[in-house]
Amino acid sequence: MNPESVMDIGRQAIYITMLIAAPMLLTALIIGLVVSIFQAATQINEATLSFIPKLFGILAALVIAGPWMLTVMVDYMRQVFTSVPMLAG
Repeated sequence: MNPESVMDIGRQAIYITMLIAAPMLLTALIIGLVVSIFQAATQINEATLSFIPKLFGILAALVIAGPWMLTVMVDYMRQVFTSVPMLAG
């Protein structure tokens, strides 16, 4: 096992992690921005106001993007497990 292959596996793992986390993070970011603009426009300063919309938004993003996220994770793990014999020997 050479250092290049280890670095390549690590790079792919970080890329897959960012790819899988992106739908939920972007959903939370957009909902937080909309709620913040609403709070600024109405001068409502309630910190817990954005919690429920973010919760439902992330749940919806997970339901919509969940199958794709699972497919990406399974494909990556299949690739890692099939490359183990080449890396070990």
